[in-house]
Amino acid sequence: MKRLLLAFLLLGTSLMAEFTDCKLKNNDYQEICERVVKGGVSYEYANTFLLSYFKTKKFDEESWRLFQPREIQAHSQNEKRANNALVKYIYLIIEHLREYKEVYDYAEETYGVNREIVASILMKETRLGKMEPKHDAFIVFNTLLTRVTDATPREKWLKNMSKVNMVSIITYCYKKELAPEQCNLKSSYAGAVGIPQFMPDNFNYAKGYKSEIGNLSDMSDAIVSASYFLSQRSEWSELLDWKKVGNMDAIEEEWYEYDFTHENASFVHTQSKKSDKSYNCYSCGKSELDYTRRHVQKIMRYNNSSNYAVGVMRLAYDAHQGLAKVAE
Repeated sequence: MKRLLLAFLLLGTSLMAEFTDCKLKNNDYQEICERVVKGGVSYEYANTFLLSYFKTKKFDEESWRLFQPREIQAHSQNEKRANNALVKYIYLIIEHLREYKEVYDYAEETYGVNREIVASILMKETRLGKMEPKHDAFIVFNTLLTRVTDATPREKWLKNMSKVNMVSIITYCYKKELAPEQCNLKSSYAGAVGIPQFMPDNFNYAKGYKSEIGNLSDMSDAIVSASYFLSQRSEWSELLDWKKVGNMDAIEEEWYEYDFTHENASFVHTQSKKSDKSYNCYSCGKSELDYTRRHVQKIMRYNNSSNYAVGVMRLAYDAHQGLAKVAE
């Protein structure tokens, strides 16, 4: 019945048109169409989606503004402030960990990722699901694709990233049997979706707690999905020993001072893997930080920011200490 409804909606949207190829006037849309069809999406669905006024003729001006280099730089500089602001919510992380204890028990046993780490990531991403996204993921990426050129390496990257995520969204909605106009994925200005803020090209890491398909807007599924993501992307399979981490409150403070006084500072890297850019590495050569560095680097597979990862470790460390006190 659902498949018949989708066919009816597509028929009405396409005004009886029959699509048997991807010959679109926009070369980028044509490439996206070819990619999704290769992945199993029908020509009719792909064309109808990419010709929809509601999906490709509407643009997100706020998202476009926030993607500008000066705004990205400001966001990076504000990461420390955001981390410090979240410290006052440690008690909420502890309450959340107790409320969802059964789910975290399952996630830790299945994937080997510490519950405090996952809870702290969810706190940083969406305040444990309390932040309401106000953008549409497809429109965010379509705006980028439409506005950027191939003039710089950054713009080339943005354009390709947009295509990859648009392909993922179309494929996802096709499998969900949603007509294009019904395919509305609420997101951040950057196109990240759900409580754990997954980019659409990472939807394959969505896992359900007691269902086969994960719902990123459901807290239990978000916990399992974030745990699975870290287990797969960062090869995190064994619970870290907090006694080996050291005092994260002090480590975080020392890192911030280092970051302030050193240009191109990184907590873990000396060299970029994607370019010839070099970094001033804070933890390199400090054997007492080897264990901490390995786990900060794992978190950076979730968000490639030293300040983000160190902030997560700090929140998780304090939450672990708080849980221990509650258990006494």
